[in-house]
Amino acid sequence: MAKLKLQSALKKLPRSPTGIKGLDEITHGGLPAGRPTLVCGGAGSGKTLFAVEFLVRGALQYNEPGVYLSFEEDADDLATNVVSLGFNLQDLSSRKKIILDHIQINKREFEETGEYDLEGLFVRLGHEIDSIKAKRVVLDTLEALFSGFSDLSLLRNELQRLFRWLRDRGVTTVITAERGAETLTRHGLEEYISDCVILLDHRIKDQLSTRRIRIIKFRGAVHGGDEYPFLIEKDGISIIPLTTLGIEQKTTTERISSGIPALDEMLESKGYFRGSSILISGTAGTGKTSLAAHFAVAACQRGERCLFLAFEESQSQIIRNMRSIGINFEPWVKKGLLQFHAVRPTLYGLEMHLATIHRLISDFNPIVVVFDPVSNFTSMGDSPEVYSMLFRLIDFLKVNGVTALLTNLASGVALSEGSEVGISSIMDTLIVLRDVENMNDRTRALYVSKSRGMAHSRQIREILITDSGIDLGRSPVENVSQDAASGSRIIKGDGR
Repeated sequence: MAKLKLQSALKKLPRSPTGIKGLDEITHGGLPAGRPTLVCGGAGSGKTLFAVEFLVRGALQYNEPGVYLSFEEDADDLATNVVSLGFNLQDLSSRKKIILDHIQINKREFEETGEYDLEGLFVRLGHEIDSIKAKRVVLDTLEALFSGFSDLSLLRNELQRLFRWLRDRGVTTVITAERGAETLTRHGLEEYISDCVILLDHRIKDQLSTRRIRIIKFRGAVHGGDEYPFLIEKDGISIIPLTTLGIEQKTTTERISSGIPALDEMLESKGYFRGSSILISGTAGTGKTSLAAHFAVAACQRGERCLFLAFEESQSQIIRNMRSIGINFEPWVKKGLLQFHAVRPTLYGLEMHLATIHRLISDFNPIVVVFDPVSNFTSMGDSPEVYSMLFRLIDFLKVNGVTALLTNLASGVALSEGSEVGISSIMDTLIVLRDVENMNDRTRALYVSKSRGMAHSRQIREILITDSGIDLGRSPVENVSQDAASGSRIIKGDGR
């Protein structure tokens, strides 16, 4: 019943797809067709770029010509400013796909005469719409157009008149406006007479910037109401939805190798489930990256693309270090099956990391992804923020059927729980690594804490790191007692 009501509501209000990555998803199809949409935000939030991309995507992807009417930037400046994003406005203009127009508003002139009539604007804009049969219009910005109005009642009447005229013409319109100090716009009126209101925000926290978008209002339509991070990239805006609305990820019984036969043996001799999430957690030097490297190579050997996201070491450093255990990444990089993305977590905020990872996955289309280590994100925010970011990331990967392996540097209570940010509960498989001590000897050990959907081994196995890779030996202990306070294991006998 609820589904039928939703379908009925969507049929009542036609949508105009924008072509902006992610926006049509959170608006359930696009902006209200034939109606004005207000896009507001502070300086540098991306309003003009949003408007330009809406027009360009309409002309190129949906064969909907458009008119861009600016009251601030002239046509040449506008075309120059967006060419770096791959938008060739002059070419589109020469092919009659769009019209770029600039109207200089001289505030002094109509202040002196006391008159301000929109009839001239309607005639000019109407002629431009008719000349190319435009379906889309952009007005950038309202502040410049109505800068001389001090009478709020008169301003409201003129705004309503403008919006009514645009609706009567049946064009899908994006109107930009500057954000006010305590209101969405400087006048505080435009948002009340707009059919759809979109807020763009560019904020700074702990010296890191994040851009976000929010659908404030969408008359007669269902829409996402959360804040969504977005990137301004070389090909335009990319918006990242937070999570899927329900737990509807598809599953499979197909298994893939961990790259280590002895570890596969502990997982019913079959390895991980494809499309699952695996967390390898352990103290420093226990072999987390080495296990991740085996997993990456196994994927490449199957002919699958692997994206290796490194947040601690550079690509060249990882390649050099893995050579010492007999793993050579370079052939797979040259074949295009393995792609590294190495960046410090402090480069930007959590939301921007999430948006960047989404873009990398969408561009490279990997079958498996390695994150090494996710624990470095704890320096970027408190535990709930990091958990939220990683939860949304895992959700995105599961929806797309991508197998994810994450490493985590653990200490203290995280040794038993898997991670300090509590993501072990959303992992399908949790493998714990740790150092164990016996008299004057120190040994690495591994055990499978959990692996959903399979009967896995509960043994503690010794990790053997050799010049030909990782192998697992027998249990390095015979008698292990649990220190309940710290979660550490104390060796009381040599079981080798």
